[in-house]
Amino acid sequence: MRRYLSVAEPTSIRHEGVGDSAVNMTPSLLTRLDHRDRALYLRWVLGETSPRMLTMIWRALTHIGGLWACAAAVLVPAFTIGSATLRWNAVQAGLALLLSHLVVQLIKRRVLRERPNIRVTRDTHVAVPDQFSFPSGHSCAVMSVAFVYAAAYPWLAWPLLLLSTLVGISRVRLGVHYPGDVFAGQSIAIATGMTVMWLL
Repeated sequence: MRRYLSVAEPTSIRHEGVGDSAVNMTPSLLTRLDHRDRALYLRWVLGETSPRMLTMIWRALTHIGGLWACAAAVLVPAFTIGSATLRWNAVQAGLALLLSHLVVQLIKRRVLRERPNIRVTRDTHVAVPDQFSFPSGHSCAVMSVAFVYAAAYPWLAWPLLLLSTLVGISRVRLGVHYPGDVFAGQSIAIATGMTVMWLL
C-alpha cells in the first residue's frame, strides 16, 4: 500500500494585536501554488494497485528522457549519419541540452525543493536521481533536444513534442516530480532551445 505523509492545507493565520485588532494573513502565492501542485501530483501519481504493464510503460517513457538517451539523440546524428544540415541541428540540440542542464542544476541548488517521496509519498516507481525536485532535469533534457529538432524539421514536430511531454508526465506518474517541476523544466528547455537557435 502506498504510504502518504500528511499534507497541510493552506490556512489563514489570525494575529491578535493590541486593542483586540486582528489581521488575517492569507498564504502567499507560492504557498498556494505549492499546495495545488501537490494536490495535482496526488491525482496523477500511480498507486501500488496500478496495473504492472502500465507502470512498465511509464518507466520505459521516463528512460527516454534520461541523460544517455538524450546524449545519443545528439551524438549519433552529429558524428555518424546524415547531411551537414542534420549535423548542424544536432550540434544546436547538444548545446541546448548542455545549457538547459546547467540552468536546471543552478536552480535546483538554489531552490532546494524536496521531492514528493520526501514530502508527500514515501515510495516511487523508479530510482530517484537526487533529493531535489525543482525543476525536472529529465523533462528539461528531452524537451531541449526535441524542441530544436522539431523547429528544424516541422514534419516531426508533433511526434517529438508529444513524446517529450509524455516523458515529463511520466516523472509525475512514477512519483519523482510534481507537475510544476515538469512545467518549469520544459519551459527552461524551450527558452534555452530558442536562445541557441537565435544565437547560432
